[in-house]
Amino acid sequence: MHTVAVLALEQVIPFDLSTPIEVFSRTRLPDGRPGYQVRVCAEREEVDAGAFALRAPWNLEGLRDADTIIVPGVSDPTAPLSPAVRDALRSAANDGTRIASICTGTFPLAATGLLDGLRGTTHWSVAGLLATLYPDVDVDPDVLYVDNGQFLTSAGAAAGMDLCLHMIRRDYGSAVAAHAARLSVMPLEREGGQAQFIVHDHTPAPQGSELEALLTWLRGNLTRDLTLSDIAAQSGTSTRTLIRRFRDQTGTTPLQWLHRARIRQAQHLLETTDHSVERIGDQVGFGSPTTFRDRFKRTTGVSPQTYRRTFS
Repeated sequence: MHTVAVLALEQVIPFDLSTPIEVFSRTRLPDGRPGYQVRVCAEREEVDAGAFALRAPWNLEGLRDADTIIVPGVSDPTAPLSPAVRDALRSAANDGTRIASICTGTFPLAATGLLDGLRGTTHWSVAGLLATLYPDVDVDPDVLYVDNGQFLTSAGAAAGMDLCLHMIRRDYGSAVAAHAARLSVMPLEREGGQAQFIVHDHTPAPQGSELEALLTWLRGNLTRDLTLSDIAAQSGTSTRTLIRRFRDQTGTTPLQWLHRARIRQAQHLLETTDHSVERIGDQVGFGSPTTFRDRFKRTTGVSPQTYRRTFS
């Protein structure tokens, strides 16, 4: 039987801890046999889980013969990883054990160095922090999970369930995974990635900065067909200077900022009105419905219609 070891680190997030326990424990093969044996492992006898403390039946030795290790999220992703946990995970990896992380569990997994040179993901709100702390990891903030073969990572909360169902399908096929999905009241495949759940707030320019007035003007002129030259003229600078200031103060380009502002306004209209997709595209300044749909899906990972069904 396939053994799944769930590693309970200090300040483990209870939801992330319970997700693999429940999903794998309830998985049944076509003949009714359980597909997995699940064990909870921890370095210490008692683990701080925020609202409560837990006692894990297994210590780190329980990772040694596991087929899969799951690293759930932790409330402080910057907390240092203990040498004992690091060594246990690296030793398991050397033995070929599959290791997966859920949400901010990607941070302790990345701290082992096992994700260096690989693509990975985490909760969108801390994806930038992951990229900063572990520059050797190719961070993709727009997907629900990443499968590198031996090492897998997932985004936040429910994305951990998506990852577990994906691993069940890898292990036992689609029929067993579909049954597990039904028990979890989850679709086996969700359309789009976590980009659709991101609130795309703009990076604010510092109060009194050179861009403050320009960004206010842009927000008020989203429907206009603005070019880079138009924006530069409004700011009274050259296009080169404008691009440099935007990069320094917002981390993006003027036109990318404008497109993101339009998509964010479109998200709001899709959530709060019954206007047609065509009308909303026109309201936020896209020249054609096709252009709007393409840009919206490129930014959020789903179509405007799917976004509306999910969030209206």
